[in-house]
Amino acid sequence: MLVRVLSLSLLVLPAAALAAPVDITVRTSDGKPLVDAVVLIDTPRASGPPQFDWAYEMAQQNISFVPHVLIVPVGTKVPFPNRDKVRHHVYSASKPKKFDIKLYGKDETRSIVFDKPGAVALGCNIHDQMSGFIYVTDTPYAMRTDAAGHIRIANVPAGAATIRIWHPSLRLPGNEAAQAVSIPASGLSTSYTMKGS
Repeated sequence: MLVRVLSLSLLVLPAAALAAPVDITVRTSDGKPLVDAVVLIDTPRASGPPQFDWAYEMAQQNISFVPHVLIVPVGTKVPFPNRDKVRHHVYSASKPKKFDIKLYGKDETRSIVFDKPGAVALGCNIHDQMSGFIYVTDTPYAMRTDAAGHIRIANVPAGAATIRIWHPSLRLPGNEAAQAVSIPASGLSTSYTMKGS
């Protein structure tokens, strides 16, 4: 029994040792940072289901969706708290999740389960200027670009992978670009310029 446990430990150790950091910067076609782009890394050696360190919540605040783009794992129940003094009527007609939350007021919360991967566009039937997005994913390696258009994902398994970049302004099928890459054991640092953004 002890020999079996030791052998298993030896098998697991090299895989953990091959985890690498990935740094990606995404820019628009005119060289500006592309903010709120969703960067995903698909690999057959994923460490398990997604568990991100941000809140899985889409608030209505100052007549806006906050955050503008939210990444959640498949199967997540997302609360939609209303922090405004006015009522909201949140909906989506997107294929991964169509829903309609009727009018609800200040300090009230409604929740929706997002059970299929993909981008879900949000709107408010009362306030047409409101727009937001929930990106539902089954990869644990996903992040939203910051004000500099940058993400850093630690502990991505080295080897063959596909990097996908989604943003609502990308004029591509599904608003998404993809590229096959090989991630070295030392890590990967790269940048992408998104034409049509």
